[in-house]
Order: sequence, then structure tokens, then C-alpha cells
Amino acid sequence: MFSYPFMQNAYMAGTLIAIISGIMGVFVIARNMSFLTHILSEIGFAGAAFGIFMGWQALNGMLLFTTISSIGVGELGAKSSRRENSITAISALAIGLGILFLSLANSNASYATGILFGSVIGISRQNVIQVSLLSAGVLICLLVIYRFLKFDSFDPIGARVEGLWTRTLSVIFLVLLAFSVSVAAQIVGSLLIFILLTLPAATAKYFVHSVGAMAGLAVCFALLGVWLGLYLSYVTNWPVSFFISVIEVICYFSALMYNRVRS
Repeated sequence: MFSYPFMQNAYMAGTLIAIISGIMGVFVIARNMSFLTHILSEIGFAGAAFGIFMGWQALNGMLLFTTISSIGVGELGAKSSRRENSITAISALAIGLGILFLSLANSNASYATGILFGSVIGISRQNVIQVSLLSAGVLICLLVIYRFLKFDSFDPIGARVEGLWTRTLSVIFLVLLAFSVSVAAQIVGSLLIFILLTLPAATAKYFVHSVGAMAGLAVCFALLGVWLGLYLSYVTNWPVSFFISVIEVICYFSALMYNRVRS
């Protein structure tokens, strides 16, 4: 299996994606941003389609759209009393734009499938380098703001009382989330990004209680889904996103059962 370059690329990119998704997922869950992650995945589809239309790499289009939209959607979600309806409208517009750009680019169905559900074969060494650089950037930023982000995510009232720069911190986190969404799409596709960015962390919280332990265990669950999913995809020739989603869902419901028995 590892004699094929595309599988080597897939495992290298998948490992980095799992690490980023596991760590970011802890703060996504703590800040109740699961719905926003889902919306960003659909905006990412529009961005990838735009990138193909412009002759760019799909990842570059995703980065452009998700970075700009994450800040706008975050502000809209914080201020609007009709938050869900407004964000749903943006999501619908993003899907429509994605379909339009793919149509204008005269791309066949395989392009749309690759964007929506991911493609192991489509990961090149250049994609691995891009994912590595983006992942390193996200990890460095997280390391710098980790203490402040943890305070603001798990005790937002206390953070405001202490005068923490919560607004700026929120913008930084949204940009990091946009980068994470774009990176994760390389494996699971834009349609299922929210799985890696929510389920591993949601599973980990039933086993551990400290933030560091939760992040570490979430990374382990994400790695399990990605590594095993890639192997099963290679063996069966079925979509890797299917296996990743099934594995992560099994882990999550197993955690629920464990928590119920323990209680």
C-alpha cells in the first residue's frame, strides 16, 4: 500500500489533518461553533469551485472564501437575533455559487465529487506541502494564544470580567478555523469536514476532563478515523469519507454508552 505515492501523500496529509482537527475541535465544541463549522464547509465548497473556475488549486479558493466568510458569519451570528435563518441563507447562497462556478468552469462530475467528498488519489506532494505549511501555521498560532483561548472558551464570563481581548481572540480563532476547514477538506471533502472538527472532540470529553487531555484524546480519535479510513478505502475502493464518518460515529456512540454505564 505504501509503495504507491498517492497513499504516502494521503497518509502524510491525513495525519496532519487529524492533528489539527482534533485540537481545533476541542475549542469548536467549547465555543458551541459546530453549526458554524458546517456552514464553513459549504462555503468552502463554493471557494473550491471558484478556484477551479479561476484556474487555481481548489485549496486556494477554499482558503479565500472561508477566511473572509468566517469573520463575516461570526459577526453575523454574534449580533443577529435571527442568527440561524441568516446563516442558513448564507449557506444556501454558497452552495448555489459553488454549483454555478463548477458549471462555468465546464468541470465534470468527478471534480464536484472530489470537492464534496474528498479524494485520496487527488492528493499530490504539492498538496502535502501546502497542508504541512498551513498546519504548522495553525499550530504555532494556537500555541501562542492557547492560554487566552482556553480561558475565553471555557469561562467566557470570567474572560470578559478580567478584560481579556475576547473580540480580537474570536477573530483570530475564526481565521484559524477557516484554515482548518480548508485543510481538512483535502481528505474528507467539504461536505463532511465538520465530522473531523466536532466528533473526535465530542467523543473525548466523555473520557477526560482537562483541556490538554481532551485535545490529546481527540487527536487520537481523529487519527484512528483517518488512518483506518484510508486503509479501508484502499482495500475496498470505497470513498474514504464514508469510512471516516462511520468510524467517528461509532466512537462517539461508544462514548455515550460508556458514559451511561459509568453513570
